Amino acid sequence: MQTKISVALYALALAAAPATQAYEAGDVLLRGGIHYVSPKSDNHDTLEVQAAASLTASVEYFLQPQWAIDLLVAVPFKHAVELNGTEVASTRHLPPTLSLVWYPAVNGPWHPYVGAGLNYTIFFDEDTQGPIAGQKLKLDPSLGLAAVAGIDWDIDDRWGVALDVRYMDIDTDGTLDGASLGTFEIDPLAVGLSARYHFGGR
Repeated sequence: MQTKISVALYALALAAAPATQAYEAGDVLLRGGIHYVSPKSDNHDTLEVQAAASLTASVEYFLQPQWAIDLLVAVPFKHAVELNGTEVASTRHLPPTLSLVWYPAVNGPWHPYVGAGLNYTIFFDEDTQGPIAGQKLKLDPSLGLAAVAGIDWDIDDRWGVALDVRYMDIDTDGTLDGASLGTFEIDPLAVGLSARYHFGGR
């Protein structure tokens, strides 16, 4: 009976113990991997920007044990632009995104996080073909809100794997040979898988 009571008290103490902090102020996380960017459907009345994947990297600096600044960068994404299902153009874009990220204090190798910030998207190398070949397509830069939710899994004290989902409010005004095409409301979801390295003490 005494043994059972002792085990029960020990289990209760573990359950009531505060979660340890996975990170400390000044820690840095580096991630490198791939993101698949999927624009929302019907993102323009006439033309449609299609999904694409590219290599990405991010760096996080911890201001406090549960708060970090995250900067996402990427190798340029190349998107096809379709008209009625036919590719008529392509464009590349860079989507640097700066976010404030919160990590709840949890025990174990899993570290969930959520955050919000700003995305600045630059479009370049617009190229036309097919029915609009030779015409000049121009897409303006975009500044909008961004959100991220993800989870890290520790392989050891330094290395880990990260999975995240990001939303970016990307709206760009387009022109074709100087004539307005209106606004492309791309607003993509980006799903990423990365390797993670932790600089800091544990």
